[in-house]
Amino acid sequence: MLYLTLRHYEYICAVARHGSLSAAAEAVHVSQPALSAALSRIEEHLGHPLFLRRRGAALAMTPQGRLFAEKAQALLEQAALLEDPKGASAGQQRLLLVCFSDLAPFLLAPALKALRLAMPEVEISHRACGFEPLITALSDGEADLAITYDLGLDAGFSRAELQRLSPHALVPPDHPLAARDGISLAELAGHPLVLSQEGLSVQHMLGLFKTHGLVPRIAHRADSLELLRSLAANGEGAGISYSLPPGSMSYDGKPLCAVRVTDEGAEEPVILAAHAELPEASAAHQAYRILQRELGAAGSDLAQTDHHVD
Repeated sequence: MLYLTLRHYEYICAVARHGSLSAAAEAVHVSQPALSAALSRIEEHLGHPLFLRRRGAALAMTPQGRLFAEKAQALLEQAALLEDPKGASAGQQRLLLVCFSDLAPFLLAPALKALRLAMPEVEISHRACGFEPLITALSDGEADLAITYDLGLDAGFSRAELQRLSPHALVPPDHPLAARDGISLAELAGHPLVLSQEGLSVQHMLGLFKTHGLVPRIAHRADSLELLRSLAANGEGAGISYSLPPGSMSYDGKPLCAVRVTDEGAEEPVILAAHAELPEASAAHQAYRILQRELGAAGSDLAQTDHHVD
């Protein structure tokens, strides 16, 4: 369900003020397709149209739209005064960075640090979440940038590859696979597995097995990376994960071994995603370039090494 935010109110007021999607999109520093999609979702949420869309004619407000825009502008002004009674930050730019939850412990803090050092005038906020809310936030124009795996995003988004990660099988030290330097999907298919509960993650992993004509045995679907690691460490099945935290212990103190899956095509890129056609003067465009440079250069921080327990 969509919940209206101050950012959504800014979109409505920008369109009411500028009278066109292109000018409004430039004013609020998002792409025109992102703004158009967000407006449609807002109207769907409200249950009535705010704008009249006629082929060949300028965008016009409905009576309900004009009233809504007036109230939205008053709300934005009140919010600006609440944040800064002197009105010093009323024109401050805002930027929302979303990050896939499994990647957030590795990349979110460095990303925020880089942005706040380079863009002190921009209010940076963040959110760690699963694939579906991440894609929704990006598609609706609520989020400006996303750090995620390249799953579920259509061609309307720009992508900068930050790193390529291989999946690893996670097993306890007494597991027959623990001493291996690498393992194939065909070999893994013969063992009970622990996979992520994330829908796109499961689809991706099952798709890898399917391309090799394999049907894996799924023992558990875990709703967090650490639960997956704990189940694997306690012998509930071989866990499969792209994210590989440093160290060789689960949260409950059990030792774990990580064995790299060696099949060609199993690697998955970690990407920085944003709306295509971002205005070059926008904060989002500047942030995209900063993170592409800083996180790409820090690729070694994401590099995976196999963890074995002696």
